[in-house]
Amino acid sequence: MNFKRSFVFGLLAGFALGAMAQTTPAWPTRGPIKLVAVFPPGGSVDQVARILQVPLQTALGQTVIVENKGGASGSIGAAAVAAAPADGYTFAVVFDTHGVNPALIPNLPFDSKKDLSPIVLVGTSPMVLATFAGSEYKTFADVVAASKAKKNVSYGSIGSGSLGHVAMTLLGKNMSVNGGIDWAHIPYKGGGPLMNDAVAGHVPLSIGSVFVTKPHIDSGRMRPLAVTSSKRSPDLPNVPTIAESGYPGFEAPAWWAVLAPAKTPPDILKRMNEALNGVLKNPDIAKKLDLQGIDVVGGSADAARVFIDKQMDIWAKVVKDNNIKAD
Repeated sequence: MNFKRSFVFGLLAGFALGAMAQTTPAWPTRGPIKLVAVFPPGGSVDQVARILQVPLQTALGQTVIVENKGGASGSIGAAAVAAAPADGYTFAVVFDTHGVNPALIPNLPFDSKKDLSPIVLVGTSPMVLATFAGSEYKTFADVVAASKAKKNVSYGSIGSGSLGHVAMTLLGKNMSVNGGIDWAHIPYKGGGPLMNDAVAGHVPLSIGSVFVTKPHIDSGRMRPLAVTSSKRSPDLPNVPTIAESGYPGFEAPAWWAVLAPAKTPPDILKRMNEALNGVLKNPDIAKKLDLQGIDVVGGSADAARVFIDKQMDIWAKVVKDNNIKAD
């Protein structure tokens, strides 16, 4: 009798395991797995996607490809991923504009919080407020003094509604000078055109990522005045933060993350998070990201979601309060 009972229990357990195997298929079973870089080739988002591509391919045992789908500050590529099948074969690599777009771009065809699931925060980077080598501004305090003296202080960013633009707007409003300082903003069509004019002194100040600014600092053609991170950048250890320059608590980091369509099965999201964290812990990959001015973060999907949601909430208020419009 005991034998029969054990046989029946074993048979039932086998059926149960078989049913579980059928409802939770292995992933990935095929390729390619697509990383959609939401900006054109050549920029930091494209670079991050391609740095992750090969080691991720090794970790998952399937082909990984990068597809560039730029436009509308990254929202076109993000929309494509939000609408893609939630089967673990399409992911987005996004930039900090993903945290500004919901407030900046009317009628987005997707809900940034509900239709996309953060998998991992790849890393962050300070932005650098800089000036050309022959500028009268030697320190950030000189910029503040000129602003208080009602001089026409203008700065360039990579575009209206970019993180640099909204960060400088927030900083200006935080200054206790007759209700704040309204710096004149000059939008450019990307980091290349901005740096061309900044190096030549056609625009007195620039706000841009370490990635686009540091080569010109290293060549001596640009002078860094402050960084927007909460701590000094390891890439620019002698450059003070805006927070330590008299504006405690100020922080506006650039960041990069990997997202998935919202209905992607939890097991796949977990496996992808584990694979990406393994890649980010690889010293060679960390070094490549560091050369782009990116400080690796990694960690859980929940931590990534908390960070991104906070960014959306912060910049939504700045955009609304200051009536900031996209280009």
